[in-house]
Amino acid sequence: MEFKKCERCGCFFTSNDNVCYNCLTKDKFEMSKFKNFVEENNISNITSLNDLSIQTGISSKNLNRFLGYDDFNELANQINLK
Repeated sequence: MEFKKCERCGCFFTSNDNVCYNCLTKDKFEMSKFKNFVEENNISNITSLNDLSIQTGISSKNLNRFLGYDDFNELANQINLK
């Protein structure tokens, strides 16, 4: 395990994850919310990360992090934001 700075809140923690334990739950919730949004909505009208942020209620910073994860590569390509 490494001593790291949480990518979400900035606190220091020891783990193999990129976010602290407190933020891990928030990330999982927002990732699920993001996936559901993409599955349930017409994403062809989304033209920017800011637009996606407004429609999902997830910050642009967090969406940008999520789109960098392997699980979200396909979604990022679908929305043409990557």
